[in-house]
Amino acid sequence: MPLKIGRGDIGHIEEHAKEAYPEECAGVLVGMDVGEMKIVVDVWRADNTHEGERGRRFLIEPLKIKEFEERAQERDLDVLGFYHSHPDHPAEPSDYDREHAWPGWSYVIASVSEDGLKDVRSWVLKDDRTGYDEESLVQ
Repeated sequence: MPLKIGRGDIGHIEEHAKEAYPEECAGVLVGMDVGEMKIVVDVWRADNTHEGERGRRFLIEPLKIKEFEERAQERDLDVLGFYHSHPDHPAEPSDYDREHAWPGWSYVIASVSEDGLKDVRSWVLKDDRTGYDEESLVQ
C-alpha cells in the first residue's frame, strides 16, 4: 500500500534530521488510512530519549506515543507510523529497527549526512517479523 506524503512533510523530516545530526531524530506520521493508500497530513517531532548510542538508535517513550495517538484522534486522524533518521547510513531498517517495530505501521527512514538529506524510503514490517517490505512513497 503506498504512503502519500507531501514535499512539505518530507521537508520537515529533513529539517529535523539535519538539526539532530549526528544523532537520530524521530517523530510520528499522522493522517488517514483510506484503504488503498495511507495519507500523511502532518509529521510531529518527538524527542529521542534513547539513553545509549543516539547516533545509531532512537526511542520514543510509550507514554509519548499514547499522547500522540490521543492528539491525532482529537483531529479525527490516526498515527500511521514513525519516521527517524539514519546519520551516515542508508535509509534501510536495521536489525534494531526490526526488533522494535510493529507490523502494519509505516516506518519512514531518512538517510542524512553532514551535507544534508541523501534518501528517504518507507518500510512496513512483515507480519512474521522476519523483515520489511518497502512501501512506495507518493508525493
